This record gives sequence, structure tokens and C-alpha cells, in this order.
Amino acid sequence: MPRHARVRLAGCPWHVIQRGVNRSLCFRDDLDRQRYLGLLKDHAAENDCVIHAYVLMGNHVHLLISPASESGLSRTMKALGERYVPFYNRRHGRTGTLWEGRFRSNLVQSERYLAMCQTYIELNPVRADIVRHPAQYPWSSFLSNASGAPSGIVTPHERYLALGTDACQRANAYQALFRTPPSQRDLELIRDAVNAGYALGDEAFTRRLEAMKGIPVTRRKPGRKREAPEKQNGAECSAPRELGVCPLFE
Repeated sequence: MPRHARVRLAGCPWHVIQRGVNRSLCFRDDLDRQRYLGLLKDHAAENDCVIHAYVLMGNHVHLLISPASESGLSRTMKALGERYVPFYNRRHGRTGTLWEGRFRSNLVQSERYLAMCQTYIELNPVRADIVRHPAQYPWSSFLSNASGAPSGIVTPHERYLALGTDACQRANAYQALFRTPPSQRDLELIRDAVNAGYALGDEAFTRRLEAMKGIPVTRRKPGRKREAPEKQNGAECSAPRELGVCPLFE
């Protein structure tokens, strides 16, 4: 099936996933992880992208990143791959591709959904039973966001800055978010959005996307009969009303 062009939108956070080909390792030791983060920092800065959250797992990466331009995210990920993959291959005596195709991504609405997505990212090592608390995992943005200390990689989103009037208040409020981890329903919504390329946000958010980009905001139920064009345009979304999903074709 031919690939569709990626929809571009600047100034909005994106949840990004990179997976190792066939779920194979993309980090074998701390030197790999340090190199990846250094390249990520450099290429994000070169392309006017800011990183709000990240986690490096053994065979995949999650990022929460806001590009200032429509092409900033794609340029960052392309440059990162061009530098990291040869480094990894040389170190570990391998050849060929490292990543499972191109990265997956979806837009994230800045209000409730940004915090939900950010905690989802930083709780990955806990869900994987690697650690019992995200503070015990050194290869994520949790320690920086939960302490308010600069990391050199993470740039707080304005929604994070609104958590308090100073670094201590913001850190305490951020830590409180982790006392109630995402529900199973929220986990499924986040996974569905990034795997299928749907925007994660409420109905008003996805309607605005439709107005800007001409993208349909409805998703029909499986097995639904094809309707006449005038009825298709008025079809209601089958997703939960409080979470709109907007297909972002690639």
C-alpha cells in the first residue's frame, strides 16, 4: 500500500514512537543511550523542536516533542536516524536498518491530554516491570520533570509551567500526577492514537484540525455500510465523545 504524506502542524505537541526492527534492541548499553540522547538534543535544537518528555526502553523510544515549524519534527527524526544508526551498527558489528520503518506519531491536545500522555511515557518502565517507580529509571525525563531541575534536554511545556508559581510547586504538583496513573481506558486511547496516527484530544480540538487541514474527524464502526456522500459528511464519530480521533494519514 502506498504511503500517504504526513500531515504537518507546527506549535503542537507530538507523541512519537520509534521501534527497533522486529522489536529488536536499539540500545544495548548506556553508551548507546547517551549517544542517542546527545544526538536528539542537538538535532532538536537545530530544527527548532523542544522535548517535553522521553523514555528510552530496550527496543523502542517514546518522545513528547513540539516543533516550531511544520517540517521540524520530520527533519529532527531523519537527522537523528542518519547519525545514530551508523554509530550503533559500527559499535555492534551489524549492518542494515535499525528502526521498524518510519516513526509513528500523533498530535496531542495541550490540555488534559498532554499530562496524560506525558505520564504515560514516563511510566513505561513501571508498566514493563523494570522498576517500581519512575524515579528509579535513569533513562527518562521523569527525574527532571519531577524535580524541576534543568536537564539540558527537556524544555517544560507551558502546561507544566502552569502547575505552580515556582519550581518547587511545579515539581510537587507533577509528582502528584503519578499517584493516579492512567486508567486502562486512557492507556488504550493513547496507544490507539499513536499506532493509528490519530490526534489525541477532545471534539473541539479535532474539529479545529478539520477546519485547518481538511481532515475528517469521524471514524466509522467496523462493518458499517457505505452511505451516500451527503450522509457520510454528517456521520457521527464512533469514538467516545470526550476524546475525538482525527486520522492523520501518512
